Amino acid sequence: MAATRELLMSLRAARQLRRVRSHYTAGALLWAVAAAWTGWLNPGSRQMWVCTLLLLLFTALLATAAHQLRRIRPAGPPTHHAASRRSVAPRQANG
Repeated sequence: MAATRELLMSLRAARQLRRVRSHYTAGALLWAVAAAWTGWLNPGSRQMWVCTLLLLLFTALLATAAHQLRRIRPAGPPTHHAASRRSVAPRQANG
């Protein structure tokens, strides 16, 4: 029973990491644009360095999430335990 529970936890963790990874990607892109814009307008300003620091932070978080997602990838194809969606028609005897 422990193997099933571990599998469910790893599937849940993978789903959460995929969701978080998209947020970190958006944050890294936002701070990259903000750092470039601020660096263009006020090179060397405190705002530019704060944007750069936040860009590094989000990039590190994105790399960590991607690494963890690669580590917990399931070994085989996903297993579907739900019933089939096909409707089962009664068979008729030819005879």
